Amino acid sequence: MSVSTYSLSKRSIAELIGTFWLVFGGCGSAVLAAGIPELGLGYLGVSLAFGLTVVTMAYAIGHISGCHLNPAVSIGLAVGGRFNSKELPAYIIAQVFGAVLATLLIQCIASGMAGYTGGLASNGFGVHSPHAYSMWAGFTTEVTLTAMFLFIIMGATDQRAPAGLAPLAIGFTLALIHMISIPVTNTSVNPARSTGPALIEGGIALHQLWMFWLAPIIGAVIGALVYKFLNTKD
Repeated sequence: MSVSTYSLSKRSIAELIGTFWLVFGGCGSAVLAAGIPELGLGYLGVSLAFGLTVVTMAYAIGHISGCHLNPAVSIGLAVGGRFNSKELPAYIIAQVFGAVLATLLIQCIASGMAGYTGGLASNGFGVHSPHAYSMWAGFTTEVTLTAMFLFIIMGATDQRAPAGLAPLAIGFTLALIHMISIPVTNTSVNPARSTGPALIEGGIALHQLWMFWLAPIIGAVIGALVYKFLNTKD
């Protein structure tokens, strides 16, 4: 069923729920499970958690809202001619709200853990990078990976692509992106995912939030435009 058959309010609610699941599953795995040695979750496990949230939610709400779960994705799809730009505010507000709700729930659960220090898997660079990568290293990483993410999303959801496999391609891509960039920025490629933890943590996470809006949006626009160029018949 075409997403256009659903009202904007229903699609926005679907985006809120989907982004909630993305942040709760991905950031939740990092906060609640990655630090437990016997689980052996680590960066690989968190990467897979983010990928799995997208796969599962794409099958659940892809036919309703398109399952963007990410302001950069929505903006990139609008630039690529796949989404109505007039609907961007509703989608972005819903995505950010879903991310904030998920972060609040993670904090609520994590606060019951002995020794919890208040971290919520926020993104950062410099002293706030997991391995002290510079601002420019983080910016370059976020732009590049978000560009590739949009390029793959547009290709996987093309009408000529194999039907039904887009969620797997997109989920695997997000998992791979996290495997590459968790050490650099703790991986954003998603302004909503960054905003939830930054708003609740405050401090340096909030001060550095600007980069995790700017870099993913620039990357998304680049990826969408490149795919649109390649997909234009000569």
